[in-house]
Amino acid sequence: MLRRYSFDPTNIVPVEEIEVRLDLTFEEDPVQILDRDVKILRRKSIPLVKVLWHNHSPVEATWEPEDAMRQQYPHRGRIEDSWLLVGGWVS
Repeated sequence: MLRRYSFDPTNIVPVEEIEVRLDLTFEEDPVQILDRDVKILRRKSIPLVKVLWHNHSPVEATWEPEDAMRQQYPHRGRIEDSWLLVGGWVS
């Protein structure tokens, strides 16, 4: 059962400001690689990485194709097989 909210001036929710572009998009930076996996289809396999993004919690991490991450964020690591390590970026 819901209860009626009693106003409390000390109950303040902190707000983080996000830089939004004119087309209402914003750029999110990857912080850490949490996991790796390979999705196997009928005739090919797709390497995936679980990415923790800057303003999100680990619960909200997303699975992204490893090749796409290499193309979008080439400054984050080497182009070798060890480019992405579980637990962090290779610098």
